[in-house]
Amino acid sequence: METTDQIYTSKKGFVIYCVLGLISIMLVSYCFHKLYLPAILCFAATGIIILPIVFNTNYTITGTGNLKVRCGFFVNLTIPVADIKKITPCKTILSAPALSFDRLEVFYNKYDSVVISPVNADDFIAQLQALNPAIEYTHNAS
Repeated sequence: METTDQIYTSKKGFVIYCVLGLISIMLVSYCFHKLYLPAILCFAATGIIILPIVFNTNYTITGTGNLKVRCGFFVNLTIPVADIKKITPCKTILSAPALSFDRLEVFYNKYDSVVISPVNADDFIAQLQALNPAIEYTHNAS
C-alpha cells in the first residue's frame, strides 16, 4: 500500500495580516512622497523575507513516517513521528514556525519541542496518532 504526503498549511492569524497591511501602507507612503529607494528596499525585504514565511510555512506528514516543519528559508526540521511523545495546545507569543497564536506544541525526543499552527489541527493530530498511537494529546493548555 502506497502512502502519500499530507501537507497542512499554517493557520494565519490577525497579526500576520496587520504586518502585511503596515508594509503595504509603508510602500504606498514611500512612493507617494517620492522616496523610491526606501520603497524598493522595503519591497525587496518583504519579497525576500516576509512573503516566503507567509506562503511557505507548512507541516508535512510524509508517507515515510516523518513530520517536516517548514517556515520560509529559516526552518526546515524533520521529526520522526515515532519520536513524538506529546502534543498540547498553547498560546505562546514566542517565535515559532507558526503564523497564528492558536498553536500546538509538539514534544519529541527527550527534551525537544516545536510550536506549530496547522489549519486543521484535529485532522493533523489524528493523522499523527494513526502513525504513532502512543502520542499523548492534551486538549487544554495549562
